Amino acid sequence: MIRRLFLLFSLLLLAACQPPASSPPTAPLRTPTPVPANDEEAILQILRAESEGVVRQDMTLLAELWAEDATVTDAKHTPDIADDDAVWRGIDAILDRYVVLVFPGNPQFAEPVDIEIVVEGDRATARSTTQIGDEVSPAGDLWTFSRCGERWCIQSLTYNLEALR
Repeated sequence: MIRRLFLLFSLLLLAACQPPASSPPTAPLRTPTPVPANDEEAILQILRAESEGVVRQDMTLLAELWAEDATVTDAKHTPDIADDDAVWRGIDAILDRYVVLVFPGNPQFAEPVDIEIVVEGDRATARSTTQIGDEVSPAGDLWTFSRCGERWCIQSLTYNLEALR
């Protein structure tokens, strides 16, 4: 009987000395954005992040991508006629544009393709075809980028540059 009590006491003591079982993380760990190999790759990451922000309707992500004094221009398919353009100036106006014009369509897909990037020092341009949902704008988007400290940020977007058919 004493042996059984000693064995039971030893097992309880041994169990008390074990480290607690680790609990699984409550949220999945986010994969860090890969460090771009060059400026062109950094610009591509920004364009893809903007598309992701549109689909997820992620205002925090979108706000991080744009320069404070950025502009968005809807050329309304008449790139040579500036009088009919709609223009949003500054980050607040640009974020409002997402809420009022982009998100209500609830895009399930957005992606730039056929991207041509030109980097000149601390400035860059990209012309792309963008597909948002069923809408495709062949070579209809012109993006400009500038250095914002150690990273690139979107300085402007002019869209609907393609002529209507």
